[in-house]
Amino acid sequence: MIAKTKEFLTEVRAELGKVTWPTRKETVSTTWVVVAIVVLISIYLGVCDVVLAKLMRIILG
Repeated sequence: MIAKTKEFLTEVRAELGKVTWPTRKETVSTTWVVVAIVVLISIYLGVCDVVLAKLMRIILG
């Protein structure tokens, strides 16, 4: 059991060495893109919510 675990961890370390990690600049720029998209979508959904709420008040009220 211990030998299998040690072999597994050795293989994990070898595989992690093959990974191409993003640079700090790439990570920061990608993060800003995600934040911008989240803000835009939240604004869009907020506007849709307000419009639909007013339509429901007009229809039902």
